[in-house]
Amino acid sequence: MTKTNIFVTIYQNALAHTVKNTIGNGAKEQEVIIMAKKRNIIVGQSGGPTAVINSSLAGVYKNAIERGFDKVYGMLHGIQGLLDEQYIDLSTQIHSELDIELLKRTPSAFLGSCRYKLPEIHEDKAIYEKIFEILNKLDIYAFIYIGGNDSMDTIKKLSDYAILTGQTQKFLGVPKTIDNDLALTDHTPGFGSAAKYIGASTKEVIRDALGLTYKKNMITIMEIMGRNAGWLTGATALAKSEDCDGPDLIYLPEVPFDVDKFLVKVKELLNKKASIVIAVSEGIKLADGRYVCELGSVGDYVDAFGHKQLQGTATYLANFLAAECGCKTRAVELSTLQRSASHMASRVDIDEAFMVGGAAVKAADEGDTGKMVVIDRVSDDPYMAATGIYDVHRIANEEKLVPREWMNKDATNVTKDFVDYIKPLIQGDYQPIMVNGLPRHLVLNLKKGRKR
Repeated sequence: MTKTNIFVTIYQNALAHTVKNTIGNGAKEQEVIIMAKKRNIIVGQSGGPTAVINSSLAGVYKNAIERGFDKVYGMLHGIQGLLDEQYIDLSTQIHSELDIELLKRTPSAFLGSCRYKLPEIHEDKAIYEKIFEILNKLDIYAFIYIGGNDSMDTIKKLSDYAILTGQTQKFLGVPKTIDNDLALTDHTPGFGSAAKYIGASTKEVIRDALGLTYKKNMITIMEIMGRNAGWLTGATALAKSEDCDGPDLIYLPEVPFDVDKFLVKVKELLNKKASIVIAVSEGIKLADGRYVCELGSVGDYVDAFGHKQLQGTATYLANFLAAECGCKTRAVELSTLQRSASHMASRVDIDEAFMVGGAAVKAADEGDTGKMVVIDRVSDDPYMAATGIYDVHRIANEEKLVPREWMNKDATNVTKDFVDYIKPLIQGDYQPIMVNGLPRHLVLNLKKGRKR
Protein backbone atom coordinates (compact mmCIF):
# COMPACT_ATOMS: atom_id res chain seq x y z
CA MET A 1 0.00 0.00 0.00
CA THR A 2 1.23 3.36 -0.99
CA LYS A 3 2.02 5.50 2.00
CA THR A 4 -0.65 8.14 2.47
CA ASN A 5 0.49 11.68 2.43
CA ILE A 6 -1.92 14.39 3.56
CA PHE A 7 -1.44 17.92 2.36
CA VAL A 8 -3.78 20.63 3.56
CA THR A 9 -3.80 24.07 1.96
CA ILE A 10 -6.02 26.76 3.40
CA TYR A 11 -6.97 29.80 1.43
CA GLN A 12 -8.79 32.37 3.50
CA ASN A 13 -10.59 35.53 2.57
CA ALA A 14 -13.44 37.57 4.03
CA LEU A 15 -16.04 35.15 2.76
CA ALA A 16 -14.65 31.64 2.84
CA HIS A 17 -11.88 29.17 3.51
CA THR A 18 -10.92 26.81 0.77
CA VAL A 19 -9.56 23.52 2.05
CA LYS A 20 -7.80 21.22 -0.39
CA ASN A 21 -7.14 17.67 0.77
CA THR A 22 -4.83 15.62 -1.44
CA ILE A 23 -4.65 11.94 -0.49
CA GLY A 24 -2.01 9.71 -2.13
CA ASN A 25 0.04 10.23 -5.25
CA GLY A 26 -2.13 11.20 -8.18
CA ALA A 27 -5.35 11.00 -6.16
CA LYS A 28 -8.25 13.15 -7.17
CA GLU A 29 -8.18 16.54 -5.49
CA GLN A 30 -11.18 17.33 -3.32
CA GLU A 31 -12.17 20.93 -2.64
CA VAL A 32 -14.36 21.79 0.34
CA ILE A 33 -15.73 25.27 0.85
CA ILE A 34 -16.21 26.20 4.48
CA MET A 35 -18.03 29.47 4.96
CA ALA A 36 -16.30 31.76 7.40
CA LYS A 37 -18.31 32.79 10.43
CA LYS A 38 -19.94 36.13 9.83
CA ARG A 39 -18.82 39.09 11.87
CA ASN A 40 -21.78 41.32 12.48
CA ILE A 41 -22.26 44.25 14.83
CA ILE A 42 -25.42 45.37 16.56
CA VAL A 43 -25.74 48.85 18.00
CA GLY A 44 -28.40 50.46 20.18
CA GLN A 45 -29.22 53.77 21.82
CA SER A 46 -30.58 54.16 25.31
CA GLY A 47 -31.64 56.79 27.83
CA GLY A 48 -32.27 60.47 27.22
CA PRO A 49 -31.17 61.56 23.73
CA THR A 50 -28.73 64.34 22.87
CA ALA A 51 -28.03 66.60 19.93
CA VAL A 52 -25.06 64.41 18.95
CA ILE A 53 -26.04 60.85 19.89
CA ASN A 54 -26.51 60.03 16.21
CA SER A 55 -23.00 61.20 15.42
CA SER A 56 -21.81 58.31 17.60
CA LEU A 57 -24.11 55.98 15.66
CA ALA A 58 -22.59 57.29 12.43
CA GLY A 59 -19.12 56.65 13.86
CA VAL A 60 -20.04 53.07 14.72
CA TYR A 61 -21.53 52.38 11.29
CA LYS A 62 -18.79 53.95 9.20
CA ASN A 63 -15.95 52.37 11.13
CA ALA A 64 -17.62 48.96 11.18
CA ILE A 65 -17.98 49.02 7.39
CA GLU A 66 -14.39 50.22 6.94
CA ARG A 67 -13.15 47.41 9.19
CA GLY A 68 -14.86 44.79 7.09
CA PHE A 69 -17.77 43.78 9.30
CA ASP A 70 -20.47 42.06 7.29
CA LYS A 71 -23.57 43.73 8.69
CA VAL A 72 -24.37 46.47 11.14
CA TYR A 73 -27.74 45.99 12.79
CA GLY A 74 -29.55 48.65 14.75
CA MET A 75 -31.75 47.82 17.73
CA LEU A 76 -35.05 49.65 17.63
CA HIS A 77 -35.56 51.15 21.08
CA GLY A 78 -32.47 49.67 22.63
CA ILE A 79 -32.29 46.45 24.59
CA GLN A 80 -36.05 46.54 25.19
CA GLY A 81 -36.70 46.48 21.44
CA LEU A 82 -34.10 43.76 20.94
CA LEU A 83 -35.98 41.53 23.37
CA ASP A 84 -38.95 41.89 21.02
CA GLU A 85 -36.64 41.14 18.06
CA GLN A 86 -37.03 44.64 16.70
CA TYR A 87 -33.96 45.52 14.67
CA ILE A 88 -32.93 46.73 11.23
CA ASP A 89 -30.02 46.38 8.84
CA LEU A 90 -28.53 49.89 8.88
CA SER A 91 -27.37 49.55 5.27
CA THR A 92 -31.05 49.94 4.31
CA GLN A 93 -31.05 53.38 5.94
CA ILE A 94 -27.60 54.78 5.26
CA HIS A 95 -26.67 54.84 1.58
CA SER A 96 -24.07 57.57 1.15
CA GLU A 97 -21.65 59.99 2.77
CA LEU A 98 -24.45 62.57 2.63
CA ASP A 99 -26.59 60.27 4.79
CA ILE A 100 -23.69 60.01 7.24
CA GLU A 101 -23.47 63.80 7.40
CA LEU A 102 -27.23 64.13 7.84
CA LEU A 103 -27.16 61.53 10.61
CA LYS A 104 -24.42 63.45 12.45
CA ARG A 105 -26.67 66.52 12.39
CA THR A 106 -29.90 64.73 13.40
CA PRO A 107 -31.03 65.13 17.03
CA SER A 108 -32.69 62.54 19.26
CA ALA A 109 -32.18 58.80 18.95
CA PHE A 110 -32.36 57.76 15.29
CA LEU A 111 -33.02 54.15 16.33
CA GLY A 112 -35.34 55.00 19.17
CA SER A 113 -34.40 54.82 22.84
CA CYS A 114 -35.61 53.13 26.01
CA ARG A 115 -35.23 53.21 29.76
CA TYR A 116 -35.12 49.50 30.48
CA LYS A 117 -33.33 48.00 33.45
CA LEU A 118 -32.03 44.48 32.99
CA PRO A 119 -32.58 42.34 36.07
CA GLU A 120 -29.64 40.87 37.90
CA ILE A 121 -28.45 37.68 36.24
CA HIS A 122 -29.51 35.47 39.15
CA GLU A 123 -32.97 37.05 39.18
CA ASP A 124 -34.01 36.20 35.64
CA LYS A 125 -31.69 34.09 33.52
CA ALA A 126 -34.41 33.59 30.93
CA ILE A 127 -34.08 37.20 29.72
CA TYR A 128 -30.35 36.75 29.17
CA GLU A 129 -30.87 33.44 27.41
CA LYS A 130 -33.33 35.13 25.05
CA ILE A 131 -30.96 38.03 24.32
CA PHE A 132 -28.07 35.72 23.52
CA GLU A 133 -30.28 33.46 21.43
CA ILE A 134 -31.06 36.52 19.27
CA LEU A 135 -27.40 37.61 19.16
CA ASN A 136 -26.29 34.13 18.08
CA LYS A 137 -29.03 33.94 15.45
CA LEU A 138 -27.72 37.19 13.96
CA ASP A 139 -24.06 36.08 14.14
CA ILE A 140 -23.27 39.07 16.34
CA TYR A 141 -19.60 39.57 17.08
CA ALA A 142 -19.94 42.85 18.94
CA PHE A 143 -22.74 44.57 20.84
CA ILE A 144 -22.32 48.34 21.14
CA TYR A 145 -24.56 50.45 23.36
CA ILE A 146 -24.65 54.25 23.21
CA GLY A 147 -25.89 55.66 26.48
CA GLY A 148 -25.30 57.02 29.94
CA ASN A 149 -24.95 55.57 33.40
CA ASP A 150 -27.88 53.19 33.24
CA SER A 151 -26.84 51.99 29.78
CA MET A 152 -23.41 51.09 31.10
CA ASP A 153 -25.20 48.91 33.65
CA THR A 154 -26.60 46.97 30.69
CA ILE A 155 -23.13 46.52 29.17
CA LYS A 156 -21.79 45.33 32.53
CA LYS A 157 -24.50 42.71 32.99
CA LEU A 158 -24.35 41.38 29.43
CA SER A 159 -20.57 41.10 29.43
CA ASP A 160 -20.69 39.35 32.82
CA TYR A 161 -23.26 36.87 31.53
CA ALA A 162 -21.17 36.19 28.42
CA ILE A 163 -18.14 35.40 30.56
CA LEU A 164 -20.16 33.20 32.94
CA THR A 165 -21.68 31.17 30.10
CA GLY A 166 -18.75 31.04 27.68
CA GLN A 167 -20.31 33.29 25.04
CA THR A 168 -17.86 35.05 22.72
CA GLN A 169 -19.61 38.32 21.89
CA LYS A 170 -17.86 41.58 22.74
CA PHE A 171 -19.75 44.25 24.68
CA LEU A 172 -18.70 47.90 24.45
CA GLY A 173 -20.23 51.08 25.83
CA VAL A 174 -20.19 54.46 24.07
CA PRO A 175 -20.68 57.44 26.42
CA LYS A 176 -23.67 59.70 25.89
CA THR A 177 -25.37 62.11 28.24
CA ILE A 178 -25.97 65.82 28.42
CA ASP A 179 -25.65 65.50 32.21
CA ASN A 180 -21.86 64.91 31.97
CA ASP A 181 -22.03 62.64 35.00
CA LEU A 182 -20.24 59.51 33.73
CA ALA A 183 -17.22 58.50 35.77
CA LEU A 184 -13.62 58.32 34.45
CA THR A 185 -14.25 60.25 31.23
CA ASP A 186 -13.22 63.91 31.09
CA HIS A 187 -16.62 64.74 29.65
CA THR A 188 -19.41 63.08 27.73
CA PRO A 189 -20.57 63.63 24.16
CA GLY A 190 -23.81 65.59 24.24
CA PHE A 191 -22.74 67.80 27.11
CA GLY A 192 -20.81 70.34 25.01
CA SER A 193 -23.72 71.02 22.67
CA ALA A 194 -26.21 71.25 25.54
CA ALA A 195 -23.86 73.65 27.35
CA LYS A 196 -23.53 75.76 24.19
CA TYR A 197 -27.31 75.99 23.84
CA ILE A 198 -27.79 76.78 27.53
CA GLY A 199 -25.10 79.48 27.50
CA ALA A 200 -26.59 81.14 24.42
CA SER A 201 -30.16 80.84 25.73
CA THR A 202 -29.16 82.32 29.08
CA LYS A 203 -27.75 85.39 27.30
CA GLU A 204 -31.02 85.75 25.39
CA VAL A 205 -33.16 85.35 28.51
CA ILE A 206 -31.08 88.00 30.28
CA ARG A 207 -31.49 90.41 27.36
CA ASP A 208 -35.22 89.76 27.27
CA ALA A 209 -35.61 90.40 31.00
CA LEU A 210 -33.63 93.65 30.87
CA GLY A 211 -36.04 95.03 28.32
CA LEU A 212 -39.04 94.56 30.62
CA THR A 213 -37.90 96.34 33.77
CA TYR A 214 -38.89 99.96 33.19
CA LYS A 215 -40.11 101.27 36.58
CA LYS A 216 -40.56 97.73 37.90
CA ASN A 217 -38.54 94.78 39.15
CA MET A 218 -38.35 91.42 37.44
CA ILE A 219 -37.08 88.02 38.67
CA THR A 220 -36.51 85.24 36.15
CA ILE A 221 -35.86 81.67 37.29
CA MET A 222 -34.28 79.36 34.72
CA GLU A 223 -34.67 75.64 35.36
CA ILE A 224 -31.91 73.49 33.88
CA MET A 225 -31.72 69.71 33.60
CA GLY A 226 -29.58 67.83 36.11
CA ARG A 227 -30.83 65.43 38.79
CA ASN A 228 -27.76 65.02 40.96
CA ALA A 229 -25.03 66.70 38.90
CA GLY A 230 -25.01 70.43 38.17
CA TRP A 231 -22.79 70.53 35.09
CA LEU A 232 -25.54 71.87 32.83
CA THR A 233 -26.75 74.46 35.30
CA GLY A 234 -23.20 75.65 35.77
CA ALA A 235 -23.03 76.12 31.99
CA THR A 236 -25.30 79.17 32.36
CA ALA A 237 -22.14 80.94 33.59
CA LEU A 238 -20.90 80.85 29.99
CA ALA A 239 -23.27 83.76 29.38
CA LYS A 240 -20.98 86.07 31.34
CA SER A 241 -19.00 87.94 28.70
CA GLU A 242 -18.17 91.42 27.45
CA ASP A 243 -21.80 91.97 26.46
CA CYS A 244 -23.52 90.16 29.33
CA ASP A 245 -23.22 89.99 33.12
CA GLY A 246 -24.41 86.40 33.24
CA PRO A 247 -26.87 84.97 35.78
CA ASP A 248 -26.94 86.60 39.20
CA LEU A 249 -27.23 83.32 41.10
CA ILE A 250 -26.52 79.71 40.12
CA TYR A 251 -27.65 76.78 42.31
CA LEU A 252 -26.35 73.26 41.72
CA PRO A 253 -27.78 70.06 43.27
CA GLU A 254 -24.43 69.03 44.80
CA VAL A 255 -25.01 71.39 47.75
CA PRO A 256 -28.23 71.44 49.84
CA PHE A 257 -30.55 74.31 48.98
CA ASP A 258 -31.60 76.66 51.79
CA VAL A 259 -34.86 78.49 50.99
CA ASP A 260 -34.36 81.13 53.69
CA LYS A 261 -30.83 82.00 52.60
CA PHE A 262 -32.03 82.06 49.01
CA LEU A 263 -34.70 84.63 49.86
CA VAL A 264 -32.18 86.85 51.66
CA LYS A 265 -29.86 86.76 48.62
CA VAL A 266 -32.65 87.69 46.24
CA LYS A 267 -33.82 90.61 48.36
CA GLU A 268 -30.25 91.92 48.59
CA LEU A 269 -30.00 91.81 44.79
CA LEU A 270 -33.36 93.56 44.32
CA ASN A 271 -31.98 96.51 46.24
CA LYS A 272 -29.17 96.80 43.71
CA LYS A 273 -30.75 96.02 40.31
CA ALA A 274 -34.13 95.83 38.61
CA SER A 275 -33.68 92.55 36.75
CA ILE A 276 -32.44 89.35 38.39
CA VAL A 277 -31.84 86.09 36.53
CA ILE A 278 -31.32 82.92 38.57
CA ALA A 279 -30.33 79.48 37.27
CA VAL A 280 -31.34 76.39 39.26
CA SER A 281 -30.88 72.68 38.65
CA GLU A 282 -34.12 70.74 38.45
CA GLY A 283 -32.67 68.44 41.10
CA ILE A 284 -31.81 70.91 43.87
CA LYS A 285 -32.71 69.45 47.27
CA LEU A 286 -33.33 70.66 50.80
CA ALA A 287 -31.08 69.50 53.62
CA ASP A 288 -33.66 66.83 54.53
CA GLY A 289 -33.37 65.25 51.07
CA ARG A 290 -36.63 66.53 49.55
CA TYR A 291 -36.48 67.95 46.06
CA VAL A 292 -37.49 71.60 45.91
CA CYS A 293 -39.98 70.71 43.17
CA GLU A 294 -41.77 68.47 45.70
CA LEU A 295 -42.71 71.58 47.68
CA GLY A 296 -45.11 72.39 44.87
CA SER A 297 -47.42 70.06 42.94
CA VAL A 298 -45.44 67.40 41.10
CA GLY A 299 -46.28 64.11 39.50
CA ASP A 300 -45.36 60.76 41.01
CA TYR A 301 -43.89 59.11 37.88
CA VAL A 302 -40.83 56.95 38.60
CA ASP A 303 -38.84 55.24 35.79
CA ALA A 304 -37.43 51.71 35.71
CA PHE A 305 -34.25 52.83 37.41
CA GLY A 306 -36.12 54.43 40.32
CA HIS A 307 -35.64 57.99 39.09
CA LYS A 308 -38.47 60.33 40.06
CA GLN A 309 -39.62 62.72 37.37
CA LEU A 310 -38.47 66.22 38.29
CA GLN A 311 -40.42 69.22 37.13
CA GLY A 312 -41.70 72.46 38.51
CA THR A 313 -38.65 73.69 40.45
CA ALA A 314 -38.57 77.06 38.69
CA THR A 315 -42.34 77.44 38.89
CA TYR A 316 -42.37 76.82 42.64
CA LEU A 317 -39.53 79.29 43.29
CA ALA A 318 -41.05 81.93 41.01
CA ASN A 319 -44.38 81.71 42.86
CA PHE A 320 -42.57 81.75 46.20
CA LEU A 321 -40.58 84.90 45.31
CA ALA A 322 -43.64 86.64 43.86
CA ALA A 323 -45.36 86.24 47.21
CA GLU A 324 -42.33 87.18 49.29
CA CYS A 325 -40.92 90.03 47.18
CA GLY A 326 -44.07 91.46 45.62
CA CYS A 327 -42.67 91.76 42.09
CA LYS A 328 -43.17 90.12 38.72
CA THR A 329 -41.55 86.72 38.39
CA ARG A 330 -41.16 84.32 35.51
CA ALA A 331 -40.22 80.65 35.31
CA VAL A 332 -38.32 79.46 32.23
CA GLU A 333 -37.80 75.75 31.54
CA LEU A 334 -35.46 74.96 28.66
CA SER A 335 -36.68 71.37 28.95
CA THR A 336 -36.03 69.08 25.98
CA LEU A 337 -34.52 71.89 23.90
CA GLN A 338 -31.34 71.40 25.95
CA ARG A 339 -30.81 68.00 24.39
CA SER A 340 -32.39 68.42 20.96
CA ALA A 341 -31.03 71.73 19.66
CA SER A 342 -28.83 70.25 16.95
CA HIS A 343 -28.89 73.54 15.05
CA MET A 344 -26.57 74.88 17.78
CA ALA A 345 -24.45 71.80 18.24
CA SER A 346 -20.78 72.23 18.97
CA ARG A 347 -18.35 71.05 16.28
CA VAL A 348 -16.07 69.69 19.00
CA ASP A 349 -19.00 67.73 20.41
CA ILE A 350 -20.12 66.26 17.09
CA ASP A 351 -16.58 65.28 16.16
CA GLU A 352 -15.91 63.66 19.54
CA ALA A 353 -19.22 61.80 19.47
CA PHE A 354 -18.24 60.37 16.08
CA MET A 355 -14.78 59.56 17.43
CA VAL A 356 -15.97 57.53 20.42
CA GLY A 357 -18.37 55.55 18.22
CA GLY A 358 -15.51 54.56 15.95
CA ALA A 359 -13.25 53.83 18.93
CA ALA A 360 -15.79 51.32 20.28
CA VAL A 361 -15.72 49.40 17.00
CA LYS A 362 -11.92 49.40 17.06
CA ALA A 363 -11.86 48.15 20.65
CA ALA A 364 -14.29 45.34 19.86
CA ASP A 365 -12.34 44.40 16.75
CA GLU A 366 -9.21 44.12 18.89
CA GLY A 367 -10.94 41.83 21.37
CA ASP A 368 -11.99 44.17 24.17
CA THR A 369 -15.21 43.53 26.05
CA GLY A 370 -16.93 44.83 29.17
CA LYS A 371 -15.41 48.25 28.53
CA MET A 372 -16.53 51.81 27.89
CA VAL A 373 -14.75 54.27 25.63
CA VAL A 374 -13.74 57.48 27.42
CA ILE A 375 -12.48 60.89 26.35
CA ASP A 376 -9.13 61.94 27.78
CA ARG A 377 -8.25 65.62 27.68
CA VAL A 378 -4.71 65.87 26.33
CA SER A 379 -4.33 69.64 26.31
CA ASP A 380 -6.33 72.79 27.10
CA ASP A 381 -4.46 75.26 24.92
CA PRO A 382 -4.79 74.26 22.22
CA TYR A 383 -7.59 71.93 23.18
CA MET A 384 -6.87 68.31 22.26
CA ALA A 385 -8.55 65.09 23.27
CA ALA A 386 -8.06 61.38 22.64
CA THR A 387 -10.00 58.20 23.39
CA GLY A 388 -9.21 55.74 26.13
CA ILE A 389 -11.00 52.67 27.42
CA TYR A 390 -11.94 51.55 30.94
CA ASP A 391 -13.56 48.58 32.59
CA VAL A 392 -17.30 49.31 32.64
CA HIS A 393 -17.54 47.94 36.20
CA ARG A 394 -15.70 51.09 37.32
CA ILE A 395 -18.25 53.31 35.57
CA ALA A 396 -21.71 51.73 35.76
CA ASN A 397 -23.90 53.15 38.54
CA GLU A 398 -21.29 55.74 39.51
CA GLU A 399 -21.79 59.51 39.18
CA LYS A 400 -19.32 62.29 38.51
CA LEU A 401 -20.41 65.42 40.35
CA VAL A 402 -19.21 69.01 40.10
CA PRO A 403 -16.28 69.40 42.54
CA ARG A 404 -17.11 71.63 45.50
CA GLU A 405 -14.00 73.70 44.78
CA TRP A 406 -15.53 74.67 41.42
CA MET A 407 -18.29 76.53 43.26
CA ASN A 408 -17.93 79.78 45.19
CA LYS A 409 -17.90 79.90 49.00
CA ASP A 410 -21.66 80.09 49.51
CA ALA A 411 -22.44 77.80 46.54
CA THR A 412 -24.36 80.48 44.65
CA ASN A 413 -22.17 80.45 41.54
CA VAL A 414 -19.38 78.57 39.79
CA THR A 415 -15.69 79.48 39.55
CA LYS A 416 -13.43 80.37 36.65
CA ASP A 417 -12.02 76.81 36.71
CA PHE A 418 -15.49 75.48 35.96
CA VAL A 419 -15.95 77.83 33.00
CA ASP A 420 -12.44 77.11 31.70
CA TYR A 421 -13.27 73.40 31.76
CA ILE A 422 -16.38 73.88 29.63
CA LYS A 423 -15.28 76.51 27.13
CA PRO A 424 -13.29 74.22 24.79
CA LEU A 425 -16.26 71.88 24.50
CA ILE A 426 -18.63 74.45 22.96
CA GLN A 427 -16.35 75.62 20.17
CA GLY A 428 -17.13 75.52 16.49
CA ASP A 429 -20.28 74.87 14.54
CA TYR A 430 -21.66 72.25 12.19
CA GLN A 431 -23.91 74.09 9.82
CA PRO A 432 -27.18 72.24 9.37
CA ILE A 433 -28.03 71.09 5.86
CA MET A 434 -30.87 73.51 5.16
CA VAL A 435 -33.89 72.84 2.95
CA ASN A 436 -36.52 75.54 2.54
CA GLY A 437 -34.99 77.46 5.41
CA LEU A 438 -35.08 74.60 7.93
CA PRO A 439 -32.61 71.85 8.91
CA ARG A 440 -32.88 68.52 7.08
CA HIS A 441 -32.54 65.35 9.19
CA LEU A 442 -32.10 61.67 8.43
CA VAL A 443 -35.33 59.89 9.36
CA LEU A 444 -35.74 56.18 10.01
CA ASN A 445 -37.76 54.43 7.32
CA LEU A 446 -39.23 51.31 8.89
CA LYS A 447 -40.61 50.14 5.55
CA LYS A 448 -37.04 49.38 4.59
CA GLY A 449 -35.05 46.61 6.14
CA ARG A 450 -37.07 45.98 9.28
CA LYS A 451 -36.41 42.57 10.77
CA ARG A 452 -38.31 40.48 13.26
